[in-house]
Amino acid sequence: MKSVKDRRAADRALEEAVSLAHALPNLTVVGQTVVPLQRAHPGMLFGKGKIEELKGRFAADEIELVLVDGPVTPVQQRNLEKAWGVKLLDRTGLILEIFSDRAATREGVLQVEMAALSYQRTRLVRAWTHLERQRGGLGFVGGPGETQIEADRRAIDEQLVRLRRQLDKVVKTRELHRAARAKVPFPIVALVGYTNAGKSTLFNRLTGADVMAKDMLFATLDPTMRQVELPTGANVILSDTVGFISDLPTELVAAFRATLEEVLAADVIVHVRDISHPETEEQARDVRTILATLGVDDQVSQLELWNKIDQLDDEKAEAIRTRAAREEGVFAISALTGEGLQGFLDAVTRALGEEKRRETFTLPFDQGRRRAWLFDKGLVEEESQTEDGYTLTVHWSATDKARFDAL
Repeated sequence: MKSVKDRRAADRALEEAVSLAHALPNLTVVGQTVVPLQRAHPGMLFGKGKIEELKGRFAADEIELVLVDGPVTPVQQRNLEKAWGVKLLDRTGLILEIFSDRAATREGVLQVEMAALSYQRTRLVRAWTHLERQRGGLGFVGGPGETQIEADRRAIDEQLVRLRRQLDKVVKTRELHRAARAKVPFPIVALVGYTNAGKSTLFNRLTGADVMAKDMLFATLDPTMRQVELPTGANVILSDTVGFISDLPTELVAAFRATLEEVLAADVIVHVRDISHPETEEQARDVRTILATLGVDDQVSQLELWNKIDQLDDEKAEAIRTRAAREEGVFAISALTGEGLQGFLDAVTRALGEEKRRETFTLPFDQGRRRAWLFDKGLVEEESQTEDGYTLTVHWSATDKARFDAL
């Protein structure tokens, strides 16, 4: 169920809400509707007539869980659950459930638990009992009775302190890993974008990795990083990040700041857009807003990929290609078919200052280790032997040369 205030087209907002519901296993979407609201009623969210109407529909369809794609206060949630005889989740609760189901790394799990506890602290009820029966859910404390409120609050606060300590240790480990990577002059290229924009499909095509890539919101939750050599010859660390979404719960923006630190450390940020989506412009604005909230430096090179042109008809696809060609740093691509990727990769190389040049020089015979390194990196185009040693023609970047000189 979607409550909207004309911020976006109601039907498209509802479509995204239903996609969120489908992203959570063990849920079957029975129906959906838009409920226009002139104003939200403080105690019940909806008016009496609408509540009775919906109650009848829920009873007829034997509904057990109602999702409201918007903010619902603890009082409204409690009153609506009592009136309808169902469990209710708002947008924040649903996204927390999805994140809980998808978190794979230790850091991701801790971040989700902290965000869920912060959210649950304001409610002090077992908001996820309906899912807990199926797979555990996120119900951390018991005692739904009013007399348990203070005890529950203390239990949550104590658990938050424990989780923060654990998370601090995980973050320190990540910092050590980053410090180790910093010793290797490989720049970081971070893929960002609205959820389901095709980042993981692009990541898989460029790296040969097997990252979960499905037509589903939040298919990727934890950041995935791979050291890869792009077809242009530049060695980079490519990072695939969690997808952004409009109205991302504030608990999650704060909780996943550490997860998105790779974006803050990136040398190039690649904004992947689903150009076939009817609200691609609105999605792009949401992504830019979140990047600004995270404190991304305006000086960092940013490229924009208009992905999924394979899903457009020929006329629209050609129009998008023409538009992209006129704009600086914009590329029309298909991560699925590979169309347009070469121009994008060339732009990444230029953005990193990694344009390659051809040089010929002679290595003495006693520098076999350095010669082997050049061949191992695939930098040698030609080789011949003279009285003085190996004469090599190499095609390399400034970074390659710097690493070679340091050997």
